[in-house]
Amino acid sequence: MSLPLHLVSTENPHGLLTALEGVLNREHAIVPVADITGVSHRSRAELFPERVPDDVALVIRTSGSTGVPKNVALSAEALRASASAAEVALGGAGQWVSVLPTHLISGVNTYLRSLVAGYAPVEGYTGPFTARTFLDDLERASANRVYASLVPAQLHRLLEHLEEHPQERKRAQRLDAILVGGQGVPYSWRERAAKLEIPLRRSYGSTETCGGCVYDGVEIGDTRVRIRAGQVQIAGPTLAQGYLGDSEQTERVFVTEGETRWYHTGDTGEILGGVLRVTGRLDSVIISGGINVSLDAVENVVRDVPGWSDAIVVGQHDERWGQVPVVIMSEADAQRELLSADASSWDTEGRSRGAEALSRIAEVVREALGAAAVPRALRVVPAIHYLPGGKPDRGFRYENEGYLV
Repeated sequence: MSLPLHLVSTENPHGLLTALEGVLNREHAIVPVADITGVSHRSRAELFPERVPDDVALVIRTSGSTGVPKNVALSAEALRASASAAEVALGGAGQWVSVLPTHLISGVNTYLRSLVAGYAPVEGYTGPFTARTFLDDLERASANRVYASLVPAQLHRLLEHLEEHPQERKRAQRLDAILVGGQGVPYSWRERAAKLEIPLRRSYGSTETCGGCVYDGVEIGDTRVRIRAGQVQIAGPTLAQGYLGDSEQTERVFVTEGETRWYHTGDTGEILGGVLRVTGRLDSVIISGGINVSLDAVENVVRDVPGWSDAIVVGQHDERWGQVPVVIMSEADAQRELLSADASSWDTEGRSRGAEALSRIAEVVREALGAAAVPRALRVVPAIHYLPGGKPDRGFRYENEGYLV
């Protein structure tokens, strides 16, 4: 048995919503596409078949942070299991405000979970995210319980807005939960959210698990998590069928042991007291002076320093050490955090202040992670590059941009 596979434009929210109703009813399978006009007949045929097995309902094309495109095939049963688990974990059925790209699992889930709960999603403002437009979107929700999913950069803008405009905090109280996933949320942000009475839930998962399947370090629904050789592995009813048209990659990542199928996430982590702590990516570990250094761990320490919450950390070749961590900061953040109000030139005051700031950062990292993890340089660039889902694009080559301190 097979089902027709349709490409559906996410530029038409009503059309996508109707198509997703058909997905849940197993009438067809779909691929949400952000720019359907850019998909030619030839590329459509190369990327996607006309029909798929009847256990495939939704195909999400994603490259994650690795840059390698994959077509993740999800079943209707997995999508429903994910929605039901989230509903229980969050305290009940609710309506979702949709402000994330709906060709990605995080965004399409806001539609699917609303549908499973019996609501139409609130179609949020589609332009650049601002806290004020997001709060306006909340006011259009009609259900008793209201949820939203944000990436960390959006959460940061919301926290800043509510801190600067206390009178707006009442509008944010419409929310019963904000899911934040995609990358680490610094502890300092969590403290700020708590003071603002923002109901923050940290979500961990991926397209291969129908989105978040671990909230605040604890499995939801029938999800199971284990650590093997330092890697996070996940089992449960929300796992993808695999990668469409790539059986080799499917067999490598989804491994069956006995009667249990495990997804090998590629993330590193540990379980302490029954709580999962994700520490980074297997592919983001560099060897510096013969010592393994997790760039994710360094980045988490740097981001907890006030004023550095949007910085990222990448690896850079070094003749002496092999590779070293380097902090990347945007010019806008550098102007705000490193320069005085009347400074206009990075070459004068900025370089001096940047060197002083890097020295302070180095001490913080040294104390937390050891000497090998200390960032050796600070690069100030025009902007940090992000993937559509909100994760930093670690494949982007920054070495020819901006200023090096």
